Amino acid sequence: MGGEGTAERGSRTLRAEGALKAIAAGPDRQERTRRVLEQALVFAGASCAALYTPGDHRDLLCLVESAGVPRTLYGVRDSYPASGGSPVADAHRGGAAVWVGPEEFAGSAESRRVPSSGLSLAALPVRGDGGGCLLALTGHPDGFGAEDRACLELIAEALTCPVPTEAAEGGELRPTAFTLAMDSGRVEAGDGVLRLFGLAPGEFDGRVETLLGLTVPEDLPSLMSVTEADHMTIGDRELEFRVLQPTGPPKWLRLSGRLLPGGEGRPTRLLGTVADASTLRPDVTDVARVQRLAAALATAGTVRDVSQAVVAALRRPLRADRIALAELENERLVVTVLDPPDPESWPELWRLEWRTEWPDAPVRAMPTLAAALREGRARIWPAGTGDLEPALADVGPGGLAVLPLPAGGRMAGACLIGWDAPHDFGPDERALLTASAGLAGQALMRAHAFDAEHELVGMLQRQLLPRRLPELPGAVAVARYLPSTAGLELGGDWYDVIPLPDHHVALVIGDVQGHSAGAATLMGQMRTALRAYAAEGHPPDVVVSHANRLLVDMETDLFATCVYVDLDMEAGAAWCVRAGHLPPVLRHPDGSTEIAEAEGGPPLGVVPQADFPMSPLRLWPGTLIALTTDGLVETPESDIDAGLDRFAHALAGSDPAHLGLLADALLGEARRSDDVALLLVRYDGMDLRPLRESWSVWRLPEAVRHARRFARRTLRSWDVPDDTTDGVLLIVSELVTNALVHTDGQVRLDLALIGGRLRVAVADSSPRTPAKPTSIGWEATGGRGILLVEAMSAAWGTLPVGGGKQVWSEIALEE
Repeated sequence: MGGEGTAERGSRTLRAEGALKAIAAGPDRQERTRRVLEQALVFAGASCAALYTPGDHRDLLCLVESAGVPRTLYGVRDSYPASGGSPVADAHRGGAAVWVGPEEFAGSAESRRVPSSGLSLAALPVRGDGGGCLLALTGHPDGFGAEDRACLELIAEALTCPVPTEAAEGGELRPTAFTLAMDSGRVEAGDGVLRLFGLAPGEFDGRVETLLGLTVPEDLPSLMSVTEADHMTIGDRELEFRVLQPTGPPKWLRLSGRLLPGGEGRPTRLLGTVADASTLRPDVTDVARVQRLAAALATAGTVRDVSQAVVAALRRPLRADRIALAELENERLVVTVLDPPDPESWPELWRLEWRTEWPDAPVRAMPTLAAALREGRARIWPAGTGDLEPALADVGPGGLAVLPLPAGGRMAGACLIGWDAPHDFGPDERALLTASAGLAGQALMRAHAFDAEHELVGMLQRQLLPRRLPELPGAVAVARYLPSTAGLELGGDWYDVIPLPDHHVALVIGDVQGHSAGAATLMGQMRTALRAYAAEGHPPDVVVSHANRLLVDMETDLFATCVYVDLDMEAGAAWCVRAGHLPPVLRHPDGSTEIAEAEGGPPLGVVPQADFPMSPLRLWPGTLIALTTDGLVETPESDIDAGLDRFAHALAGSDPAHLGLLADALLGEARRSDDVALLLVRYDGMDLRPLRESWSVWRLPEAVRHARRFARRTLRSWDVPDDTTDGVLLIVSELVTNALVHTDGQVRLDLALIGGRLRVAVADSSPRTPAKPTSIGWEATGGRGILLVEAMSAAWGTLPVGGGKQVWSEIALEE
C-alpha cells in the first residue's frame, strides 16, 4: 500500500474505524478523549479539533479537550453561547452536522478572529452524557471532502463527553489534583502536588504566588498565562515547566487542566493535575511538544531559524535519522536545512545538486513528492511499501514521511523525515506530524517575507554607504556593516574614508539616533556633508562644527554622533574630533591597546554653537586604528565602558596582518538587536616620503621673479634635470601671475616631488575656479596662461582650500 491519498481512498475510513476501536479499550477516559480527537488530524486532514460540552447551567458550551494546532491561530473560543448562532451551537441544538466551506467561512463573524483566510469548518453533534459538539477546522483549499466527512462522523460517534471529576463540590482532592479560584488566586492542592513542589502539606499557605515563586523564572510567563483567566489558551491547558530543587538541576513537571466558567456565587475555576514529567511515557503527541514548537516558531525570524526549530522539535522525539526542510520556489525545492548536514548522509541525486551551501532541485525530478505537494496532505511510506524514486527512497529506507507545509492557500515547502531501520508509524506520530506541518508552513511563509524585506532593507542601507574603500598610500582600510536583525527598520550607522590633499586621509564613523527611514536619510545627508566640508580643506574641528550647524538648521528631532580623524600619512600623526561618540581604540605595534583620551563635544544637532576640540594621536608603523559604533560594544548586561574594554582586549589578542579576517572575528559575537559599523585602518607608513617646499608670495612688482627664483633653487637641490626645469618655471610663472592679477589676499606656492612626479600648487583666497577660454583671437593680450599650463602638465586641476582654492599641476619627470 503506497500511503494515504492513493487510489484506495475508501480504506481510510476502515483504518479510522480500526484506530478508534483500539483507542476505545484505553482505561483513562480523559486520555481516551484526546486520542480520539487526534484521529481527526490523522484521518480527516483537520488542523485543529475540539470537543465542547454544556456547562453547569447549560447556557454555555465549554471547551473540554482539543488536539492539533493551538486554537489561537484559528480564533477558536473557550466557550460558545448555547443559544447563539455559532456553528457549534447550531450543531448542538439541531442535532445535525454543520459544514462551512472557505467562501462561507470568509463571510462569517468567526473569520474576523482568524489572521489567515481559506479555512473550512465542521461542527458535528456528540451523543451521550448530556450531549456536546465536535469542532474541526482545516486549511485545505477544498475543505473537508466526502472521505474526510465520513471519518469525522465516525470520530463524533466515538466521542463521549467527560464531566469534571477533579475537586467536585464537597469532594476530596486526589493527591495529584488541584483547583485554582481565578478571582482570588487561592489554590487547593493534593499532597502529591505539594510534594512535587518540595512542600509539606502543613507548609502551604494556599496562595498561587507561593507555588509560582518555586518555579524557574524563565518558565513563569507560561505559568502566569494559566493563572490568569483572560489569557487561557489551548496550549496552556497542558504545558511543561520546571521547579527549583534544593540540590541538582530543576525538575520538569507537567500541568494538565481546564477552565470551568463560574456561576452564581461560584468563581471561575481551573481544575487539573500536576505530574512528574520525567516519569511519563515518551508520547510524541504531547500537546507540550506542539506548544514548544509553536513557541519556537513564534520567535523564529528567518527561514533558517524556522527550519532549525522544526528539526529540533521533530528529529529527536521521532528518533529520525535525517530531516530535510525545503522552500518551494518556482517549482524548485530549495533546501533550507539538512540534518545531518554532511553530503555523505544524503542520496546521490542530492549530492549532485549540491551547488551552494544546500542543494536545490526541480520538483519534477521527484514525481511522488510533486504529487504529495499537489494533494497537500502528509504521506507516509513504511519500510517496503510504495514504489519510490531513489531520490526519496534513499532518504528513508526504513520509513519515509513527506509533510507538505501549507500556508495561505498555497504550499510554502515540504519537510522530509527518514528512518534507516524499519519504523512503525502510529497514530500518535501522525498527529504530531500533521500539527507540526501546519505550524511550520505558516512560520515558513512569514519568515520568507521577513527575509525578503530584510534583504531589501539591507540593500537600501548598503546603497547609503561607500561601495568600496579607496587605496591609501601607507595604510590599509577595511570596513564592515551589519544591519540589525530585530525588525525591518533602517539603521543610522555609517562610516567613510575620505582621501585629502597632501597625503591626508579623513576617517569617519557615526550613528544617527533611531532606526527608521528618517534616520537612514539623515545618515546619508550627514555623510555627504562631512565629505563636502572635508574636501573644502577645513581643519577637523571646523568640519565637525559645520556639520553640527547644518544638522541644527535642518530642524529635525534626531541627533547624530560621530568621530572624525584626520590622518597625516607622511608625518604619522592624526587629529581626532569626537561628537558624542566612542573614542578610537589604538592597537600599537607591540600588541598593547589604548582607548584614546580624546576630549569630546556634544552630539551633532544638539547645541548650535558647540565647541569640538581636537586631540592629537601619535602613530607608529603597524599601529591599528579601530572605530566602531555602540551596537558592537554595548549590551543590556553591561555598560558601554565595559564593552569598550572588551573590544580593546579583543584587539590586543588579534593579528592585524589580515584586517578582513580580524573585522569578521570582531563582528562574530555582535549583538544583532542594533546595527553595527566597524572601520579598521592599519597605518604602515609611507615607503617614500615626498620632498616639499613652500613660498609665500608677496604682492610686489617683482613677485613672479622671486617665485621663479625660489622654484629654480628648489628644483636644483632636488636634482631635477635642467630640460624639465624650464617647463616647470613657465607653469610657476603662469599660476602665480593668475593668482596675483585675479585675486586678493595671500598667495602661497607649494612644490612637492614624489614618485617621479613634480607637483606645483598655488593657493589663493578666491573660491572662483580659473576658466579656460574656448577661443582666443590673435589680438588678445591674455587668457593663454591656463592653456599653456594644460599643454605642459600631465594633469592639472583645482581644489577648495579653507574658503579659497588651490590650482595645481603635475609634471612627469623623465627617468
